[in-house]
Amino acid sequence: MAAEFILLIRESEEHTQLAEGEREAAQAEIHAAHSAFFQAITELGGTFVGGAGLQPTSAAVRIVPARDGHPAIFTDGPFTETKEVVSGYYKVTAPDADAARAIAAKCPTHGWIELYPVADVGM
Repeated sequence: MAAEFILLIRESEEHTQLAEGEREAAQAEIHAAHSAFFQAITELGGTFVGGAGLQPTSAAVRIVPARDGHPAIFTDGPFTETKEVVSGYYKVTAPDADAARAIAAKCPTHGWIELYPVADVGM
């Protein structure tokens, strides 16, 4: 039975920030690379379940949930200590961990991929 995996795309913050004139050409290149990746997922026995690119940390919010009688804490990005960011993610199914690794190795990035098996929490 196929298992689900999350691929976190990790890159330096500078690779996620493009100058206005560079965006259009870069977007076409990125689109082509990810289209090829979609095809590779299927060729390697997997299935695309979902995914998205994420906005830069300047649009993010860090939230420390309420606990021990203290209210939640919200901190708007960017986060000064952040050098690498999650620029996007994919959720895929794969027949096994080896196939998931092969799929993750095909994911386009200027950084690296973190591969996580999705936990079955019985929901």
